[in-house]
Amino acid sequence: MPLLLLNKQQELKQQQQLQLAMGLLLSRNLACKFLYSFLFSAKQASPDLFPKQLENVMSLVSPRTGRHLQRYEKGCRLVVGCIPYRYKSDGTQDKEIEVLVISAQKGKGMQFPKGGWESDESMEQAALRETIEEAGVFGNIESELGKWTYKSKRQPTIHEGYMFPMLVSKQLDNWPEMNFRKRRWMTVAEAKEICPYDWMKEALDILVQRQTQQ
Repeated sequence: MPLLLLNKQQELKQQQQLQLAMGLLLSRNLACKFLYSFLFSAKQASPDLFPKQLENVMSLVSPRTGRHLQRYEKGCRLVVGCIPYRYKSDGTQDKEIEVLVISAQKGKGMQFPKGGWESDESMEQAALRETIEEAGVFGNIESELGKWTYKSKRQPTIHEGYMFPMLVSKQLDNWPEMNFRKRRWMTVAEAKEICPYDWMKEALDILVQRQTQQ
């Protein structure tokens, strides 16, 4: 085997080992306390914040699991969701948007990223974290769309859900839940047809209304 090829293979192996080590180092707590906080603190969500090396590391970070940090209020589990959106580029209509939906881990249909709001993060940080973990996109978290109360379909638990829009600036090729979630850009009408949650559809209506008023 040529020496140059051998050296390249060794270098690639070292890079893979480094990525794995960094992924293990960025445990659930470290990733959320430092990495997500850094991304959220950026005043402008630039695609340059996610070089390929960081994206590869992000794909190795395990999503948050368990509920020992979960916030509750008066017996309600507090949930934060996000509607990732972008402006259509075909020029058909001013301010016409597309939204990104993801497959549910259990059950049918597609939905927007959401998850528990935990005690070591702000509501906006939770929205950013869930969207990166579940949908693999990054962008600017905008002002809250509203608050909804709904009952869990799988458990006898009342949830209080908050929704935020995110104007997407970067779509990752690799992300933490890429192996068990599908994602798809679609029109607002398509999203309202396929999403099973009324409260998410109402949040989407508010986002569309906000866009038309700008």
